[in-house]
Amino acid sequence: MGEQQQVKFPQEIIDEYAALGVDLPALFSAGHLGTRMGVQILEAAPDRVVATMPVEGNTQPYGLLHGGASAVLAETLGSVGAMLHGGSSKIAVGVDLNCTHHRGVRSGLVTGVATPVHRGRTTATYEVVISDEEGRRVCTARLTCLLRDARPGGTEG
Repeated sequence: MGEQQQVKFPQEIIDEYAALGVDLPALFSAGHLGTRMGVQILEAAPDRVVATMPVEGNTQPYGLLHGGASAVLAETLGSVGAMLHGGSSKIAVGVDLNCTHHRGVRSGLVTGVATPVHRGRTTATYEVVISDEEGRRVCTARLTCLLRDARPGGTEG
């Protein structure tokens, strides 16, 4: 699925995690599932996360982009935004995801853009709009994450 592109992070986030010795691209990646699906995170900040995903390899039997693939892209983007909002002392755990599928896509790339609806102390909710290469909305999703205290060593609290 190609090499992982360099993700654009705001400088203050790079500085925060660098002081902890944390590899941001590894921490805020699409993970093993996202890698298998070809998710490429292009931009990551608490107020906007952008990524692409190929349709090829992520289709259902009718040859259309699988709704579950859109859900993976949406949860990845919303989770990254929530993690960045929570900062290095929190981990984001998805507690609610809903997706409305508007149109089918058979080829090319889809692009997801996550923007915050709510960023609180204990929860963060992101709207994710997934569009095709012509800019037509394919899916609208909403993800709510619980922000939990991180234990030392990077495990959840």
